[in-house]
Amino acid sequence: METKERIRRLAFQAALSPQEELLPVPTGEGSLSIGIPKEIALQERRVALDPDAVGLLVAHGHEVTVETGAGRHAQFTDTDYSEAGARIAPDARSVYDNDVILKVAPPQEAELEHMRDRQTIFSGLQLATRPEATIEKMMDRKITAVAWDFMQDRTGIFPLVRAMGEIAGTTSILIAAEYLAHPHFGDGSMMGGMTGVAPSEVVIIGAGTVGEFATRAAIGLGASVRVFDASPYRLRRLRGEIGGRLWTSTYHSKVLRESLKEANVVIGAVRPNHGRTPMIVTEDMVREMRDGSVIVDVSIDSGGCFETSRLTNHQDPVYVEHGVTHYGVTNIPSRVPRTASLALSNQLGPLLKEVGENGGVDRGVEGNPLFRSGLYLYRGNVVNQDLAEAFGWPYKDLNLLLAALD
Repeated sequence: METKERIRRLAFQAALSPQEELLPVPTGEGSLSIGIPKEIALQERRVALDPDAVGLLVAHGHEVTVETGAGRHAQFTDTDYSEAGARIAPDARSVYDNDVILKVAPPQEAELEHMRDRQTIFSGLQLATRPEATIEKMMDRKITAVAWDFMQDRTGIFPLVRAMGEIAGTTSILIAAEYLAHPHFGDGSMMGGMTGVAPSEVVIIGAGTVGEFATRAAIGLGASVRVFDASPYRLRRLRGEIGGRLWTSTYHSKVLRESLKEANVVIGAVRPNHGRTPMIVTEDMVREMRDGSVIVDVSIDSGGCFETSRLTNHQDPVYVEHGVTHYGVTNIPSRVPRTASLALSNQLGPLLKEVGENGGVDRGVEGNPLFRSGLYLYRGNVVNQDLAEAFGWPYKDLNLLLAALD
């Protein structure tokens, strides 16, 4: 009897103890089927989601299909994705069977052949370089398209563009340091400075995000830095954030020319407001630079800000003109594909999770400001005014389209 009484007391105490909460299992309502193809665009080494972001989405009831080898350049294996819950597809066609396609680069002509009507695609747009026919095919197939390079948060910042700019700025200095020390392309100097040795002279043209992070990296290595920009406001802001170790100037041809003569490294970090990057540095200015100095033209994505700049690639990244080594590879973040992929995943993973929780793509269009700001096609209709004006297409107000569908 004593044993039975003891068991009853223990059972009573257990009933009063805190219990594990029983959480509801996702029912699949609003769940997304997401496909991540291998990037085929020239020099694109990033992948849209890393395995951790895939695991986050799978844990919330979404299905993710990854093409085999999609994360290879970023050192993510098929096994990494499989263990995160993704299905590994043998080819791109299988990936494009999903409702939502997630890419880094804009869709290429060959990839459009795999797309079907009324799909949703997240990717970069790169409006200045998009063939008109590519977007027209997406319009014909009633595609809903979101550009991550258009997405803007509530503070007015383009978070993914800024993240890529931070990476490009920092990496540009690391690239310059590599070639400055190179026995054939540089003068054998270490970037920065040390006791008894004068610091490297670095000129940065442009004080936006790329210029800011190039400045931080160069100063961190001990270099002496001069920054030029058209905007006194941006220069004041940069100087206020960096401190007194920074020399700044607006564009004065004579001052810029003299600074370039003394420079070991020059970074082109000019971002155009519209169209092509303005030409800031003439060939005569480059001709007067030191032999063995290095130019890294991050602006080459939009034409370049040096008259002597021309496109190169990751396999053959530099050339020498007037004794100056030029680096003209587009898409510098792809040089560090793992870091860049993680930065993209940090934004795109939570965004897709929220879109799914809110009921799917159509609800996301209505209720998610970040998602909505990146939208340029909705069911084949052009809902971005800049895009409509650029190509002369009819513009449709998104609110009116949504109201008509309700």
